[in-house]
Amino acid sequence: MVGATVGTVFYNSGKTEYSFPPPTTGYTSDVKSYGINLGPSMGWFVSDNTAIGTSFLFSHSKNETTDVSDATGNTFNNDNSTRFNLGIGGFARNYFKTTGSMLPFGQFNLNFGTGSSTSKGFSFSGTDKSTYDGKSSGDFFVNAGLSIGFTKMISDNTGLDFFAGYNYSYTKSTFKTTTKVDISNDGSVDQTSTNEPTQKFTNHGATIGISFQIFLDKQKK
Repeated sequence: MVGATVGTVFYNSGKTEYSFPPPTTGYTSDVKSYGINLGPSMGWFVSDNTAIGTSFLFSHSKNETTDVSDATGNTFNNDNSTRFNLGIGGFARNYFKTTGSMLPFGQFNLNFGTGSSTSKGFSFSGTDKSTYDGKSSGDFFVNAGLSIGFTKMISDNTGLDFFAGYNYSYTKSTFKTTTKVDISNDGSVDQTSTNEPTQKFTNHGATIGISFQIFLDKQKK
């Protein structure tokens, strides 16, 4: 069985306008993001009912946020961030029956990997300008899920999966950021600071989805 969702590419562009009661002036925030996600998978039936397989994960994304003052038209905040993940995993699926057009199943999946991220930009506070540049190290993530569903066969070799389940995810990274402050924005660096927090993120969630499967014929000898 071969997962047909091999990859996706996305691009998003949005704008938010903020307004306040006078005399405070508003601003416009532009957000642009794009990325690519690859997640091919392949499984092998070890019995008439049970398949085990492997999956590969690759994702790269970039996000840019720009805030522009309505009063002056100047950019007072800009942030550029990127993220890269690379991982490998596996799954085990058991079909509760193997005949008919509706094939119910249960599936467990686990994947893990490493990644990196960067962030840089600047912001103004009055006439003071702060610039920052950060990069993560030691990124690690793991995802585990349990789902139930059914495959609706639409031909002898293809089917649609409908499923719902539970997903657990954990991410850990250490992000080092250096910030430089230019008081009065005269081109000099008046203050420099560095922080290096370790971030741990745990998430529990419910999933529901549809996927497409291709069932290859048994190899003939």
